Amino acid sequence: MIKNKTYNRKKIVTVFFLCMFAFLGLMGRLLYLMVADSAYYTEKAKELHERERSIKAARGRIIDTNGTVIADNKTVCTISVIHSQIKEPDKIVGILSRELELSEEYVRKRVEKYSSIERIKSNVDKETGDAIRAYNLAGVKVDEDYKRYYPYGSLASKVLGFTGGDNQGIIGLEVKYEEYLKGQEGTILTVTDAKGVEIDKAGEERVEPVPGNDLYISLDMNIQSYATQLAKQVMETKEADRVSIIVMNPQNGEIMAMVDVPEFDLNNPYELPKTMDTGNLTQEQTQEILNGIWRNGCINDTYEPGSTFKIITAAAGLEEGVVTVNDQFHCPGYIMVEDRRIRCHKIAGHGSENFVQATMNSCNPVFITVGLRLGVDNYYKYFTRFGLLKKTGIDLPGEAGTIMHKKEDMKAVELATVSFGQSFQITPIQLATTVSGIINGGNRVTPHLGVMVADREGTQMKSFSYPVTKNVVSEETSATMRMILEQVVESGSGKNGYVEGARVGGKTATSQTLPRGSGKYIASFLGFAPADNPKVLALAIIHNPQGVYYGGQTAAPVVRQLFENILPYLGEMDYN
Repeated sequence: MIKNKTYNRKKIVTVFFLCMFAFLGLMGRLLYLMVADSAYYTEKAKELHERERSIKAARGRIIDTNGTVIADNKTVCTISVIHSQIKEPDKIVGILSRELELSEEYVRKRVEKYSSIERIKSNVDKETGDAIRAYNLAGVKVDEDYKRYYPYGSLASKVLGFTGGDNQGIIGLEVKYEEYLKGQEGTILTVTDAKGVEIDKAGEERVEPVPGNDLYISLDMNIQSYATQLAKQVMETKEADRVSIIVMNPQNGEIMAMVDVPEFDLNNPYELPKTMDTGNLTQEQTQEILNGIWRNGCINDTYEPGSTFKIITAAAGLEEGVVTVNDQFHCPGYIMVEDRRIRCHKIAGHGSENFVQATMNSCNPVFITVGLRLGVDNYYKYFTRFGLLKKTGIDLPGEAGTIMHKKEDMKAVELATVSFGQSFQITPIQLATTVSGIINGGNRVTPHLGVMVADREGTQMKSFSYPVTKNVVSEETSATMRMILEQVVESGSGKNGYVEGARVGGKTATSQTLPRGSGKYIASFLGFAPADNPKVLALAIIHNPQGVYYGGQTAAPVVRQLFENILPYLGEMDYN
């Protein structure tokens, strides 16, 4: 009996100490959590009673070379509902559907959804947001943020691009320079009780958004506006499918204007043309149409350049020494290359002519002869040297590359057709860039729009620089090409590009669209001024003009009118 009592006593003591150690362990753990980890668990508890709503940051503005703001922001509202705080669901459904022009079914589905917060609609006009706020509806939140706004509507639409509902860049400069423009979102923190209902006296805690930086670009909206006006005018009068105009500084690659009409309204980028039957379109078909509308033909599409490409053949021939300005040729109206008879545009032929005259006449047989003298190896050498086999590197997304015969597939006939600008394709920006390198003294520049990034006060944050490849041709060859191309405009095939009081050089082109025999043509003219020291280069391309379709009669007058307007503006007219 005594033995059992002793055993029980020991058992009780053991249990007591075990309980004591467990209690002390729990107390120690609790003390540790309360002291050492208090900040962590306080934050966790706070998170359980906080509801977070984001505030969009104002995107940086896009500003042209004159300081004109061409992409800005305007205040809009985001309308949301918090289910746990709603007291009058039917009233809310009625008011929101009416004010936001949404179906009651759509709004009710979101009002009745069990979630911490449900967005009804974003990018709501501030006036509408203020009207909804005035109803003072429990559970309805009206938060102000920003929406992209383009003061000039469709002007430069395919260059600027636009943003989506989340204020993120979609195409154009908006997406290319996203990292500088986007800014940093802010938040609104609201304290709630255990049921998710806001605690009135707790108020709101705001983390203010950080606005994006401004992007300064080389585009001149005055030149862009006039070039667009000309493009629309010729598109209408010639019933053309599309008209593209590029204006750039050939000395440094800065783009002054880039037009590709028809363009679209930047403030309504998803709007389809009113003339289009959209009744039975699928979502995929609609998106495909929109992608076509947004496409920038100056950089995204390739075409056969035709006779403007003779500038490249001439420069390569002069640089390599296979032709001189005094070389004599005879054009009977055609040339035989292997078993192929390739015609000149003048069926009767140009007869006897030197190389300068052949360029003025845009004589195919002469340029074929120069191409054949160069040979495939040399021609490819200059293709590479001039930068034609790689993209220009322009600071816009989606640039297309040159479509050219493989070297091993290029025989005499292919070489002959390439020599006068057929059987291959390049982009308009590639042609403008390559010619710039030939006429500016021999330096291939990188075409670009971005100049610098600055804060709202104008303090520079970053300046952009671009690669330059020097000596693609010699100074001598460059000067010779400027002289020849000035003769083309003064008294040759490009005479409709002549501007009184200015020295203009240039080259016309008329090419067929593929497939051949379609009856569709592309008329183009590339001009530059002043001819002795080019400060501005313009390329006009008219797709499928009706009636007269020759570049000299259709495209050259467009560049002439452009130069008549912008050369005085740029201070590049000689009135002496």
